[in-house]
Amino acid sequence: MQPTNYKKAGLLALVLSIISLIYWEHSLRQKGADPSFDDNEALWANKRGMVYEAKDKATVFIGSSRIKFDLDIPTWEALTGNHAIQLANVGSSPRPVMEDLANDPNFKGRLVVDVTEGLFFYPGLAFYDGSTNKKIRYYHDITPTERFSFQVDRVLESRFAFLDQDNYSINAMLDEMKIPNRTGAPFFDFPMEFDRTSYARQSYMSPRFVADTNLQNQVKAIWMGCAAGGGPPPVSGKALDSILNWVKIQVDKIKGHGGDVIFVRTPSSGPAIMGEQQGFPRKDYWDRILTTTGCPGIYFLDYPAISNFICPEWSHLKPADAVIYTKNLVKILEDEKGWTFLKNSSTL
Repeated sequence: MQPTNYKKAGLLALVLSIISLIYWEHSLRQKGADPSFDDNEALWANKRGMVYEAKDKATVFIGSSRIKFDLDIPTWEALTGNHAIQLANVGSSPRPVMEDLANDPNFKGRLVVDVTEGLFFYPGLAFYDGSTNKKIRYYHDITPTERFSFQVDRVLESRFAFLDQDNYSINAMLDEMKIPNRTGAPFFDFPMEFDRTSYARQSYMSPRFVADTNLQNQVKAIWMGCAAGGGPPPVSGKALDSILNWVKIQVDKIKGHGGDVIFVRTPSSGPAIMGEQQGFPRKDYWDRILTTTGCPGIYFLDYPAISNFICPEWSHLKPADAVIYTKNLVKILEDEKGWTFLKNSSTL
């Protein structure tokens, strides 16, 4: 008799759990939520494993959050027939990923390095460099079980909004309680509408974020708080020389494998670009990257077609502008930098 009761209780618990999940998913969809992939170690490692594709078939992108928002991957791939492999990480310098690729003799591809000066030249660990290093370690230590688990997770995450761990896990829901910060502890209360993530690791703003100035102002306040919070001054002198020389070593390694490297400075606007130009004068930082490494570069202000974007929160492009930026990036690479692709984008 007792085993039967256990079975009934278990079945009842299962039915109630399913009903609860269905109700939760329905409620989230009613509020405008959509499925978004967790930008975690497993998703990054999946893309990292693709960097061995031939030059004419793939391009690797590293950097911070701007290139994740500003590169519209469907547009890039439709115009070029070239696979865009997105390895950039929010709030992080591209330097850890650059080193990982430089130390991999099997990487011989094209590399686009996005430069956000405050993160690229950060003297120690940038905000999330620890997370980036964790992703790199995960890729090199991944097990068959973890690979299988990722394949299952990606199918489920593509279908259900409630599996968005960044917004609907217990910790994420606790964050929504607006518990006051501990003194000196940073708290980045980004609205979920600001950063949605596709399977290709492209970040994009939701239509609601693009239309809602209150949400945009919430993110602007975070950027202003970061600027007012102090932190180390822009690196200069011997410390800057050391970073630049280190970057040259990594670039030379990649070129030695047969790879190509180009640097891009993606758009920002308003107080963001004003602060960046003041703190990181172009001639002392951007220009020196190119002269030290001997690499070509694309600085957005040099090109009228991409120089006047207004970023909704000063730092990242909205989806419609990301399409325009990507089309022009392809055109610049073809017309000025000598890049060729499987497809000819002359229809731009």
